[in-house]
Amino acid sequence: MKDSPRALENASVTLAEGMHFAGRIDGFSIDIDAEESVGGRGAGPQPLRLLLLGIAGCTAMDVISILRKKRQEVDDLEVEVLGSRVEEHPRVYDDVEIIYRVRGKGIEPRDVERAIELSEGRYCPVIAMIGEATRITSRYEVKEA
Repeated sequence: MKDSPRALENASVTLAEGMHFAGRIDGFSIDIDAEESVGGRGAGPQPLRLLLLGIAGCTAMDVISILRKKRQEVDDLEVEVLGSRVEEHPRVYDDVEIIYRVRGKGIEPRDVERAIELSEGRYCPVIAMIGEATRITSRYEVKEA
């Protein structure tokens, strides 16, 4: 059987001014910029920080989907991702911590733990890729609504 062609995904940026770029992805616009010390003006997040957002969004979608399948009454899910960078260039993240905050009625902590385990170990491609080069840890908090 021949390999079927894979669909290519794309993103692009166009220089706006200084270090500010206008980005396009999936029909959406996002501005990115550099820090002020290298000519940025705060017109958007720095590109590397978008990886943190990618981690948060990817795992949050997995976790909420799994918790809904387990019929957990989740009123709110917040995922915060903290990244620590090395001092030398290219100043990559060497340590990432993911904090899950789940609020709802009668939330079962073991279901939250399992949802996180499935996301981080099986479903989230962003964590799978970044985890190859970075230590990733996580913790969660459950609050009654």
